[in-house]
Amino acid sequence: MDSGTNTKAWKKGLLLVSWLLISWNSGAQRPNIIYIYTDQQHARMMSCAGNPWLQTPSMDYIAENGIQFTRAYTTNPVCVPARVSLMTGRFPSAFRDENGGVVRSNPMATRISEIPDEIRASTVADYLKRAGYALYYGGKEHLPPPLRPDTLGFTNISKNERYELAEAAASFIKTGHKKPYFMILSLINPHDICYMAIRDFATTAFDSLLIRKGDQEIAALNWAMQKPQGMSDQEFFASHCPPVPPNLEPQMDEPEALKHLINSRPFRKKARENYTDEDWRMHRYAYCRLTERVDSQIQIVLDALKESLQEENTLVLFSSDHGDHDASHRMEHKSTLYEESANVPFLAMWKGHIPSGQKDTTSLISNGLDLLPTVCDYAGIRATADPRGRSLRPLFEGRQKGWRETLGVESEVGRMVVSAEGYKYIQYDLKGFEEQLLDLNRDPYETRHYTHSKKHRSTLRKLRKAFKEEWFGE
Repeated sequence: MDSGTNTKAWKKGLLLVSWLLISWNSGAQRPNIIYIYTDQQHARMMSCAGNPWLQTPSMDYIAENGIQFTRAYTTNPVCVPARVSLMTGRFPSAFRDENGGVVRSNPMATRISEIPDEIRASTVADYLKRAGYALYYGGKEHLPPPLRPDTLGFTNISKNERYELAEAAASFIKTGHKKPYFMILSLINPHDICYMAIRDFATTAFDSLLIRKGDQEIAALNWAMQKPQGMSDQEFFASHCPPVPPNLEPQMDEPEALKHLINSRPFRKKARENYTDEDWRMHRYAYCRLTERVDSQIQIVLDALKESLQEENTLVLFSSDHGDHDASHRMEHKSTLYEESANVPFLAMWKGHIPSGQKDTTSLISNGLDLLPTVCDYAGIRATADPRGRSLRPLFEGRQKGWRETLGVESEVGRMVVSAEGYKYIQYDLKGFEEQLLDLNRDPYETRHYTHSKKHRSTLRKLRKAFKEEWFGE
């Protein structure tokens, strides 16, 4: 072999070794991880989701530079249970309250006084500490004592839930860090929309107390309800205020469980009965403005990543704990299994590692079950909580060949299984047993159900089986 051939072989070998080292280092690289968590934002409340009534440039930026999932769901569409899942990677019903009840509602979740040792040793915080990550938390907590951030070992960067939190996070990001970190930023909005109906119809002592203590919330709501200065009402409602939704009216054969839920809080019942179309449109308008406000807070965090050249070593995840009914079915607030309440945004960005501009419209994502195995996968540690939770990393990176066909969701009104084919099977149990099959392909706004449709019999049987054998064991 001549010297030229030897030189070519040597160079080829060197290139191969270099490529292997680069690949190994890239695979072994452990990013900082920032999880941005808004409150009460349903999946369609982003301009990148096709909503023309608001502008969310920071959320859009994450989607444009990474991946957006349109079929992501919360484990339970209300604050505390959803946040229990965030910390533990489990359904809220894996826990018992202090009275021994299975946790599926906000009051029950706040009364979790103890957690089993097995769960305590397998929270997202415990796994990431073992992986060598520093833990930081800022903003809204709304968790039972055993699962509060300080109990789990997070360092708090700010108790504020608004701009001060965003600024504190930006300052933190710009500071040098010796260890990789996992940071949860829990921003309050667009949750302030809750105060519209409560203020309009505060008839109980508890609701009146919320109003008296809600100075920041009411101020934000007042800001959000301001019409553009100098614009007539005619022009405002003609071109600037969202119309009522296609599913404004209650669902045909509405479940008794939902009627009971609405009637249990007088302000919800009064809003349904007394709000005019114009009132509902103003509710939707304010909801958009509050979502834009939280988007501007997220922008502060993203700007800090860019300015400190941290985008290429930071995985940014974005989601929400649950949605808001947004005038659908003449409802506001949350807690039901309708899409507006249970379907949440989920975005991921890590420049140079997650291909940009992806939009996944089919994969069923559980932000409560899947977050823990996902962040642990990127942290380089194997993690198991609920075994039905899965790392999303293969989906992010385009390496996943197949995915789950069904997904379970719980709430205080009942439980459901969502299918990849676009169906929802629900067992309501808040007020007796009720069963529904919904078809999002034919009826995306859930105005009726297909439980007794002959054409849907095989789908109904299939999802009943999945409900019993894969998700809820009954």
